[in-house]
Amino acid sequence: MTKISITWDPITECVVLSQNSKDAILWCDFVRIISDYTDSYTLTGNKLIVPVQVFLVVRQEIAKFMRNHGISASMSDDIKALLKTTNVHSYHYACGQTPISAADLGSRLDSIGFVRKLTQNQINNVCRLAPLPGGATFSVPGAGKTTEALAYFFYNAADDDRLLVVAPVNAFGAWDEQISDCFGDDRYNFVRLRGGYDNIEKLLNANPQFMLISYQQFPRVTDLIKRYLQNHSVYMFLDESHRIKRGAGGVSADAILNISWLPKKKLIMTGTPMPQSTADLIPQFDFLYPDKRANLDNAVQLIQPIYVRTTQGQLGIPEVKRIIKSFPMSSLQTSLYDVLRSETKRQMLAISPRSLRDLRDLSKAVMKVMEFVSNPSLLAADMNFIFNSELANLLAKETGPKIDYACNRARELAAEGKKVIIWSQFVKNVELIADRLSDLGADYIHGGVDAGSEEEEDTREWKIKEFHSNPGKMVLVANPAAASEGISLHKVCQYAIYVDRSFNAAHYLQSEDRIHRLGLRPNQTPVVEILECEDTLDEVIRARLNSKINTMATALNDSSLRIDNIPLEVEENGSGLDDDDVQAILSYFFDGSTIV
Repeated sequence: MTKISITWDPITECVVLSQNSKDAILWCDFVRIISDYTDSYTLTGNKLIVPVQVFLVVRQEIAKFMRNHGISASMSDDIKALLKTTNVHSYHYACGQTPISAADLGSRLDSIGFVRKLTQNQINNVCRLAPLPGGATFSVPGAGKTTEALAYFFYNAADDDRLLVVAPVNAFGAWDEQISDCFGDDRYNFVRLRGGYDNIEKLLNANPQFMLISYQQFPRVTDLIKRYLQNHSVYMFLDESHRIKRGAGGVSADAILNISWLPKKKLIMTGTPMPQSTADLIPQFDFLYPDKRANLDNAVQLIQPIYVRTTQGQLGIPEVKRIIKSFPMSSLQTSLYDVLRSETKRQMLAISPRSLRDLRDLSKAVMKVMEFVSNPSLLAADMNFIFNSELANLLAKETGPKIDYACNRARELAAEGKKVIIWSQFVKNVELIADRLSDLGADYIHGGVDAGSEEEEDTREWKIKEFHSNPGKMVLVANPAAASEGISLHKVCQYAIYVDRSFNAAHYLQSEDRIHRLGLRPNQTPVVEILECEDTLDEVIRARLNSKINTMATALNDSSLRIDNIPLEVEENGSGLDDDDVQAILSYFFDGSTIV
């Protein structure tokens, strides 16, 4: 009788499957179970070495194959212990859990000195999450996801349990602030894992209870984190978890998914869990439950039993008013746009199918068109290879109708005593607009602005504080990639102008939420003006963003996310791409269709 031995290799930290039979056909069929799922395995004769996370995902299929073919199994004690732990942290186990009672939650938190009073929405969410080995909180900004996560930890945690949070650097301060507020003192503090490999190793050797690490830092010290998780009982939370949406191939995502079977309990946290498409959910779900295979067909269904979400409607936040301002381009800009579009089409024809799949070459070509529509002068230097120097010099003075409108509108709002935030994805635009509006105290934030304390002049935090407290600072200009997270402006600003937008729905939604969040009074209506040039790629971007946001609204049962019906106002005087984005772009450039 064929027998397969399943053992643990402590050197490679992989599962080893070996057979005693010489039945080559049967063995090939067995190996195919693994190869159909992944190429991350090593085959040497009758020995198959498989990463543990892969084994956990396909173990049910392995067991089914063995039963159907009368194959017996022997497992080492290490494997038995692994499977025992996995069974109580499995997706099947999670789906069988029922929420705890509010009284049970309150009693437990009171007994440990957790003094923050949870809102009813937070109580409902934590009661549902508490019994789960892994869960997701997809609540909107301002709903208190960090408080929910801390309540989840402190309800479940034993004295020797630890908490590791992976988060953007600009969210670190919120964790420090929230854990202090939850207990009314500074008894608990997060240790920030930074300062290079040697320093992080030293910090971990001190065995801290609460730890913060950035997505950028994590892959550089994966071995240290892995060893710590193996030697301690650790809860692991991903804040802004959509940052691992790239899955396999993303540096941070790969590092995190490779240790996803080690934490004791896990949470993912984001208000935009699928900013591009359903595919964004897959790596986030895989982190929570590496024993269950998620795909495009089942990801939304799988996430349903294990996520909670507080919507803007539940919080009583006034609805945002969105207005599309559409401008005709000048005759010069229109002529140059037609030439640029033709040149971009020519470049696309030269892009190989492989590059199209990778999206790198396509993204670069499309970005130039987006820059030109936003502000023609951004491409004055780049276009010297197409246009003569005289035309390039003329182009350098042409900033287009959107920049002019944004600056004029900011002046109108400032004259009414209203502060405004102006968004552009292009750094040169951010600095240009801030310079034009310097008499209004305009300041800017982009990736080149350092993070720091509110007391350090010209840091990101100092500029935010100044915008809040200084009556002479009427305008803030920002890049969504650098300022769409970790900033609350709604108390002093209820007006936003988008000079341009990208295909990245997370950047758009999160940047809009800077002024549209809990704390607005019922009579305060946030207003968002989205600037577009007529018959350009702007309209393709709008259609794709609406499609992505509406898809996420359907998946999360949140009607407040649907934004199709935006008033269109025509001005009479005037990249993260997914496969569907690619098709929309190709349709625009090759068929002449501007709205998909």
